Parts: sequence; structure tokens; C-alpha cells
Amino acid sequence: MYSTKLIFALILTAVMAACSSSASEHVLTENSITITLPSDEPTAPKQVRLEVITENIIRVSSSPQDKLPPSSSLMITDKLPSPPTWEQVETADSICLKTSQLQAWVSKQTGEVTFKSASGNSILSEAPSGKAFGPPADLDQDGIFSIRQSFESDADEALYGLGQQQTGLFNYKGYHVDLTQYNSVVAVPFLVSSRNYAILWDNYSITKFGDDRDPMPLSELRLYDANGKEGFLTAIYANDKSRPDEGLIEQEGHIAYAFLDDLNKIPKDFDMANGVATWQGKLQARKNGMHHFHMTYSGYIKVWANGKLLVDRWRESWNPGPLVFDVPLDTAAATDFKIEWIPESTQSFLSLKFLPPDPHKTDSTYTFRSEAGKMLDYYFVAGNNMDELISGYRQLTGKAQVMPKWAMGFWQSRERYKTQEELLNTVAEYRKRNIPLDNIVQDWSYWPEDAWGSHDFDPARFPDPEGMIDQVHDQYQAHIMISVWPKFYEGIEHYRQFDEKGWLYKQNIINRQRDWIGEGYISTFYDAFNPGARELFWKQINEKLYSKGFDAWWLDATEPDVLSNASIQHRKSLMNPTALGSATEFFNGYPLVNAKGIYNGQRATNPDDRVFILTRSAFPGIQRYGAATWSGDISARFDELEQQIPAGLNFSLSGLPYWTTDIGGFFVEDKYDRPDPEGEALDEWRELNTRWYQYGTFTPLYRAHGQYPYREVFNIAPEGHPAYESIVFYNRLRYRLMPYIYSVTGSVHHDDYTIMRPLIMDFGEDTAVREIDDQFMFGPSILVNPVYHYKATSRSMYFPKGAGWYDLLTGVYQEGGVQKSVDAPYGKIPLYVQSGSIIPLGPAIEYTDEKPAEEITLFVYGGQNGSFELYEDEGTNYNYEQGKFSIIPITYNDPDKTLTIGDRKGNFEGMLTSRTFRIILVEKDHPVAYDPDLTSNIIINYTGEAVKVTLGEQWLNKSQ
Repeated sequence: MYSTKLIFALILTAVMAACSSSASEHVLTENSITITLPSDEPTAPKQVRLEVITENIIRVSSSPQDKLPPSSSLMITDKLPSPPTWEQVETADSICLKTSQLQAWVSKQTGEVTFKSASGNSILSEAPSGKAFGPPADLDQDGIFSIRQSFESDADEALYGLGQQQTGLFNYKGYHVDLTQYNSVVAVPFLVSSRNYAILWDNYSITKFGDDRDPMPLSELRLYDANGKEGFLTAIYANDKSRPDEGLIEQEGHIAYAFLDDLNKIPKDFDMANGVATWQGKLQARKNGMHHFHMTYSGYIKVWANGKLLVDRWRESWNPGPLVFDVPLDTAAATDFKIEWIPESTQSFLSLKFLPPDPHKTDSTYTFRSEAGKMLDYYFVAGNNMDELISGYRQLTGKAQVMPKWAMGFWQSRERYKTQEELLNTVAEYRKRNIPLDNIVQDWSYWPEDAWGSHDFDPARFPDPEGMIDQVHDQYQAHIMISVWPKFYEGIEHYRQFDEKGWLYKQNIINRQRDWIGEGYISTFYDAFNPGARELFWKQINEKLYSKGFDAWWLDATEPDVLSNASIQHRKSLMNPTALGSATEFFNGYPLVNAKGIYNGQRATNPDDRVFILTRSAFPGIQRYGAATWSGDISARFDELEQQIPAGLNFSLSGLPYWTTDIGGFFVEDKYDRPDPEGEALDEWRELNTRWYQYGTFTPLYRAHGQYPYREVFNIAPEGHPAYESIVFYNRLRYRLMPYIYSVTGSVHHDDYTIMRPLIMDFGEDTAVREIDDQFMFGPSILVNPVYHYKATSRSMYFPKGAGWYDLLTGVYQEGGVQKSVDAPYGKIPLYVQSGSIIPLGPAIEYTDEKPAEEITLFVYGGQNGSFELYEDEGTNYNYEQGKFSIIPITYNDPDKTLTIGDRKGNFEGMLTSRTFRIILVEKDHPVAYDPDLTSNIIINYTGEAVKVTLGEQWLNKSQ
């Protein structure tokens, strides 16, 4: 074992040994081994360093230069634990860094690293020649390289995480994943494996993961036109949607209208706002097997292969989104292929590329490939389960805070409340109807039209902002969040303050690029990588907004989206250079540093109130800044609702615990908003919102938002309608579950827990769950099964092995390890509770701090032993960081049916010193329907000391 007393002797020994060798050299420090490799290839590693972080975490760094650059990281916290003791093991061709839990072996010749368990079982190996360096594609700067690292991968391995993609994929094994910040796409280079390891890739540039080949144009396939002639597809650009076969005919091998600059390639005579474009013909492979097609689209898009409809989607024209679909292709026979695109606008987008099969790239390996960095740098995290991997991620990047309790309640928002009166009337209506609500959101454009970035309120529409805020707080007992952009119109006072310091990205100003407001205004974003700029941004929003009493921050366009739909190269030019270096090197890091400035600013200004940030983009480490993320400007459709489920699950597996989606979807099809939906469209709109509200109730943050039609429940449907009744029922259920939900929130901080849990987290031994992307656990107990098809009245679901399952609403029992269809009528989302669960239900409340939970009903689900920790603190401040919180441990022993409410641990100001617990036992042979007001003959008056009771049939009041 190594200690500081031995370090100089060890270094001297290593250097002397290296001098006697013609191969590699290695140097030891107190926490690392650095190897100098014999290769002189400019693209190969010259230096490889293994650094011990914890017993289960090892950092790998590498460079093609003679010396590794100084360590510097935005994502890694500056509060890493002290390194543990470790030992070096050396063989003729390898050196090992060995902790009590983990071994990392590095080849003296190639620098390839293999990770093994303490017992020597292989966990992960870098692929042969897996490390590679090269010149960045668009950057000529000494000491900056493009970087690639490949790893070997078993064919049956499943790979998750990587932020929030919108491709509909859950398991990324075998696929190409583009980690580029974009509206609704969040790049988080943290990977978790079904083999219970994780990799945190410490790089800020655009990164390709998995099959890192760049997708190819369609012309790389053998193409045949509508007449069977080889070479191209037949394209028809028709200006009348009702006559798609009549229009300009082209022979095309590329469909590449991905960005603004590409739209000039579209035939000038094509009326994009009213027309339809089709591509028809055949595709024939150059290699047999499954081909992955990568599409970017907006407007209406349909794709057929051999007459089968594969894609039928829609997105608002100004905000294209990604999609991946698979088509098996053959070298011997061509496949009929057709695309139909209705752009709906003069600025709509479509591109289609593909990747052919390659077993090495898809089955045997996966790769991280980044555009730019000073060195290759990643952290390997080992664990026994995915919770341990997430905990390792947070050890590296920082703890997630306990969110303010009110943030776990319901938020109402729309795009947007145009006046003070609209906002106040909305809160008043919720209170009048006794529908629970904790937060109202003022979205963008509250400022005068020509003063974006001023953070001023337009006095004609918001005559008394302070009075509005006070009324929300004092009369309605709610909180209010404000939208803030990092964007400034040229010439306003806040712009000048940044400009005189050189803290603005100026290229958009030089370009004289106008935005979409009125006749258009010229603007740009501030450089959040500059510490002084971050301080100035906080100073401005503090003076204009926080001082007025706003509770929380909605940080929009934090990719940063300086110009929507610009090409990636153009986007880089618009944020170049940053204070830290080129935009190529730091492209993906903006949301992290932007959130950092607000968090540090508010905590310095007011250390008492918890910071709460909602941001459209994210990056590793953002959880330590009180930040949550929403899934961006998505469309109001059932297929988009379906796609949000794997997006949210992978976001959670990326180590980021707080996520939300626009309930109802953000932008809507014409049938819903011109002027109001009616008939079948109205029925579909109400059902879509009902199903989305049901799902949103059980996501970490519960929030409705979107374009017109308005998303308030009373604007969706009248009282008495099934949509209204269902939405209000699940809203009230969430508030009854607040003791459960807030306890889980506490566990996020104290135990590095994850709220929204893919089944692989809790049932990893059950291989059937690896591909399940539409079911998840909400906390430890509740299995959530969203319904995402129009007019569906049932859905197929899997009950994981290792537990029995109780229908939450009826109490009816179901054995695990079964796939079956379950009822899902209009007003119901199937919810099941795992046997052994203990769920605390609180009183009926209309906001989270309306009254303390003096009476709690404990629903105990028999069949297995169980436990739960009831967590409480002061709700809105950071005193929990100083230990001011309490935990009441609750355990259930199933064989003898005993429930123990243990000694309370801890205390805080305002803590209830006594309370009442009512106990409800639900068993396989004694189903009990959900009723939070159900009476029981077992009532415990709890004063903080342990109480043990035996449960039996006598628990239930016979009158029930």
C-alpha cells in the first residue's frame, strides 16, 4: 500500500526501473500511475495515466504528447473524496492499479486498459488500437486534438444514459448516438451498462457514441427510380397536396435539407407552405442486414418500405427533430421505398441518411469520438447495481440538492400568460375549484417587444409586477417562476454592460441576423464561460427580478440556441470564441456554466432559500446547481408522448434526477388551434392531454405547458367530463402521495437516489426488462405504465420477476414474471405496487405546505418484507446540509405480520413531535382499494420512539 511517506522512494524506484528498459516508462504518484509508451505514431497515445478516485472509480487520461496537460474540468466537482489506499502490481507486459474493489490493467506497449473486479473477473476492456488522436476538423490549435476511444462489448450488453435523446431509442447498443446540444436533445456523456459499470466521458465538444461512423447519404446504397432505372430515386415536388403526382420531377440521391443553409437547395418553384414532396423507387443494399436510417424532419412525414408504413410523424416546421428507424436490406433484391413530406412552411426541414450493418461497430465494440479536447479523459465507475453507478457519477460531479418541497407539487404554465391579469386569474381559478397547485410560470415575452434581455415588464400588460407576485404568494399561497434567456437585443442597457466588457458573442451582431419578433431584432447571447459575465448576468436578473420576489428560474434556449436551425458549423461561429477556448472544444458545456452563475449568485444573495432552476439543456454536473431539465419544444401527439418515456428514462440513467416534459406537448397541429378544436379533433385533444397528465403525474416534476389551446384542466374540458375528472383525480393523488414523494426527494440528495427508475435499475437480474422502454418505477414502490395510443382501453405490460404486484386503485394481486394485457380505460393509468412496499399517504391539501402531515395512512403491501424511510426537513432552505432533517424508519416483517415504526433520527425547526399513523394492510387474499381516508382499527400515536404492532384481519374497520 502507498502513503505519502513512501512516495518519493516509489517514484525513484519507478524511474530507475524505467531507465533500464527500452520499452515503456512509468511514474507513480500518491494516487496515480503514468506510463510513457514506446510508440512515436502521431495519432497514437504517448502518455496514459491511471488515477484512483475511490475504491470503485478510476480515471483514465491519455495524450499523444510527451506530457499530459494540467487537469481541468467543468463537470467534475472540486470536492472529490480523498483517494483510498491502493497497490501496484506489475507483470512483464502490464501494470495494474489495484484497490480493494477494482483492478485497472494497462498494457506497457499499447496503453490499452482492462478493468477487472477485485477477484479478477473482466468487466470492460478498451478495444485494440482503441485510442486515437487527430487534428480537429475545424480547428487549427496546438495541443487540441480530435479524440476517439473504443471499448469491447458483449453482443448481449445493453447501454443506456447519454442524456435525453428524441429518437425513440432506449438501449443504444449497436446504434449511432449524436451528442450535440439541441432544442429537445440533451447531450450528457455518461453511459451506464447492463454489466453494472459506467463511463463518464469528460469532454465538452460534440461527441458521437456507439457506432461512431458518420451516417451516409442515400446515394451510398444502390438506388432505383420509379421506372426501375438505377442511380437515383424519383422526386416529385408538387404545389398541390391533393395532386402529389403532378409537379416538378427530379432524379435525386440525397435528401439533405437539415439546416437553414440547405433550404436553398430546394427547387425554387416548389411551394413549401402548400405543397408536398415525394421520393419513390427502390433501395438495394451493398451489404446484407439491418440498416439504421437517421432522419431529421419537421412538418408531416411518412415513410414506407415494401408497402409497410414505418414512419408517420409530425413536428412544428421551425423545430425539426431526430428519428431513427430500421429497414432490413438485401444485396440480391431491391426494397420498394417511398417518402412523403408535407413541409407546411417555407422553413421546414428534412434529411435522411443511413448506416449499413457492421458487426464490429455494432455488436463487438462501442466508441466515444469527440471533436476536440486537450486529452482523452474518462472515469470508469464499477458497482453492484445501477444505483451504485449513479452514486459514483454524483461523487464525481456533485450531489443533487433536495428540491424545495413546493417544486414537487403541480406547476401550471402556458406559452404564455400575456398579461398580469391572465396569470392571476389562472391561479385564482385553481383555488376556486380546489385543485392543488404550487407553482405558476411566467414564460417569455413579458418584456417590451424591443427590449429582450432588459428583464423589464411591459407596463401596459404587467402594470404591477411586485403586486402580482405578492398576490400569488400572499393571497393564493403559491410560488411563481420567471423565464430568463441569456439573450440580449443590441443596444439595450444590459447589452451595453456586457459589450463594454467584451462578454458577448458578437458574430450574430456582425451578421446583422434578425430574430422572429415583429419585424425582427438583432441580438446575441452572453458568454457564460466567463466568470465575470456570469456575475453580471446574476446582478442584472437579481436587480430586475429576484428582488421583486420571484421564486425560481426558467432558463430557456441554454444549448445555446443563438440562431435556431443554423448548421452546427454556423452555431459554433455564433459562440466563438468562449472565455475558455474555441466553441468547437466547449460547444456542449454552455448549460452547465449558465446554471452555475444563477446558482452561485442566488446562494450568495440569499443563502436561506433553495435555488430552483428549470433549464432546456443540461450537462454532467448541472444537478449540483439546483437544476432540473425539461424535454424541450416537443409536439402534441400521441407518438411524441410515447417517445418521451425512453427519453426521460435515459435522462434519469444519466445521473440527473429531476426531469419533466410539457404535459400535452408544446406545439400543436392546425386541427387543434384554428381557432379551436372541435368534433373528432376535440375528442383527441382531450384524450391526449388526459393520457399525458396521467403520465406526468408520475414523473419527477409535474408540470403542464404548451401553445394554444390552453393547458389548464378547466380549459381542456368542463367539470364532469372524463378528461377533467381523470386529470383532477391524479393531481389529488400526487398530493396525497407527497410524504412518499418528498421522502424520495430527500433520498436523491442523501443517498444519491433516482426517482424515475427504468425497470433495469430494480430488476436487473430479470433479462426481460432490458428492452422495456415504456414502464418504470416511480420511487421504490409504484410501477407506472403509461398509455400512449389514441382510444386505447388496455395495454400490454410486464410484471417483473422477484415480486408480486398490487393494482394501486383496486388492491388486486398479480404474480410477477408475467406479460399480460391490463385494463386502461380512458380515465385510468395502470399503476401497480410492489409487494413489500410501504406507502405513506398524507392529508388532502391544495399546496404542499398547506398543513403538516399530522395524520399519515401507511398502506403496507404484504407478500414480502419491506421498509421505507419517511424523510422530512424544513422544505425550502439548505439547513438539511447542516443535518437539520429527520428520518422515521418503517419496516414490515411479512412472516409474522409485524410493522415497526422506529426511533426518529434527527430534528429540525418546526418538526412535528407527535403524529398519528393509520395502518392499512393489503394482501393477496385481502385486496384493498385505494382510499386515502380509509379508517383502520390500528392507529399509532407516534412521539418519536419505536413502536411495533402486529397486523392481522382485525386491522380493517368492519364498516368499510
